[in-house]
Amino acid sequence: MKAHIQLILIAGFFLSTFSLAAQGAPPATPIDGGLSLLLAAGGAYGVKKLYDKRKND
Repeated sequence: MKAHIQLILIAGFFLSTFSLAAQGAPPATPIDGGLSLLLAAGGAYGVKKLYDKRKND
């Protein structure tokens, strides 16, 4: 009985997501300055970590 309820809930979840996707695609989101700075900071942090690791070895 419990498996039947779980199956119904899972099927309902998947069917509801298909109806939500039918509303159309959102407009393209531009990559603005904030995201670019975040990516650059992450890259710089990764390079620093690699430099420090090689310096200690």
